[in-house]
Amino acid sequence: MSEIIGETEQYVVSILTQKLKKEYLYHNLRHTQRVVKSTKELLKHSSLDRTGTETVLLAAWLHDTGYTMGAKDHEKHSCAIARAFLEKKGYDPAKLRQVLSCILATQPGAVPKTEHEKIMRDADASHFAKNSYLETADILREELRALGLASYSRKEWLKMNIALLRDQHEYYTEHAKEHWQPKKEKNIKRMLKDKRTEKEIAKKEALKAKYKNESPDRGIQTLFRVTLKNHITLSDIADTKANILLSVNAIIISLALSNLIPKLDNPSNDYLIYPTAIFICFSIASMILAIMATRPNVTTGSFTKTDVEQKKVNLLFFGNFHKMSLEQYQWAMNELVKDKDYIYTSLTKDLYFLGVVLHRKYKLLRYTYTIFMIGMIVSVLAFALAFKFFGPERTLETVGLS
Repeated sequence: MSEIIGETEQYVVSILTQKLKKEYLYHNLRHTQRVVKSTKELLKHSSLDRTGTETVLLAAWLHDTGYTMGAKDHEKHSCAIARAFLEKKGYDPAKLRQVLSCILATQPGAVPKTEHEKIMRDADASHFAKNSYLETADILREELRALGLASYSRKEWLKMNIALLRDQHEYYTEHAKEHWQPKKEKNIKRMLKDKRTEKEIAKKEALKAKYKNESPDRGIQTLFRVTLKNHITLSDIADTKANILLSVNAIIISLALSNLIPKLDNPSNDYLIYPTAIFICFSIASMILAIMATRPNVTTGSFTKTDVEQKKVNLLFFGNFHKMSLEQYQWAMNELVKDKDYIYTSLTKDLYFLGVVLHRKYKLLRYTYTIFMIGMIVSVLAFALAFKFFGPERTLETVGLS
């Protein structure tokens, strides 16, 4: 490698590392190094002498330095940078003109005339024949977006690249035609396959959207799902509250039966009979109402074919079909799923009757808590009055009730 090529490499590495914007994801030092590598490959199979090899390699190193001054007209900027650098190094003017012509040969639409220009243009487009071309192209698309120059969808970008490789680009050197062109053709086939895949995906998405529009509205489904869930949650809360009252009253009655009632056979404790009776009666009344609030309602569990045809039966509630055979129920469900209106009607009925049951539960539960509260107050007052007006003049410990 000649001294000028080594100095040029150091210069290009320096300016592309320090002056190039970070948004240049594709046209950066790595790209230049790949172009230099491809240039060397083409030069090995060319008839250029040492001087020609030198000028093409210099052009390969300098051809994208103009990006440090902006993407627009970067080839001209690269020529200006190359001229300033090589003239400073005292480079031969005739050779310099060859370097500049090679750089300008990389312009879009340019047709190379000399062997130098053909090598430079093919080397700059060597990535068209790489296995990593699709990934490299995506990096270029991202660069254009990051710089605010253009924004393409994947479909648009794929279409543009197919047109570029198939209709607009061609290799000029014999080595590139023989070894790179077949690989480029493979990349075209890969992109065409991806394009077909994109079309299939778009078709599937369209079918999905159509099916979604024809299917029950998601908002209505969410409405029923959330409302039914809330009703079931409220029913669980009511059952829990009723079970708490059942447990409390059961404990109260157990304590009364074991500690209080045995003492009533003593004549000195007759004044406790009425308060105890009031206490136990209110507890029993609370237990009865709590049981009524949680007691399940037994339904007929059967339906007729006419009920299904006229949409009178709610097949979503077990109480309407538990006595039917599996075959009859399967037939009825098949009829249900065929009719969207029947589905909504059944869900509405399910929601309504859940609400009716909830109303009954919470109404009984309210009575239960009210009676329990009144019972506690009345019982305490009854015991207090009994002790005050009828009880002996002694403490509870003497009576043995503590």
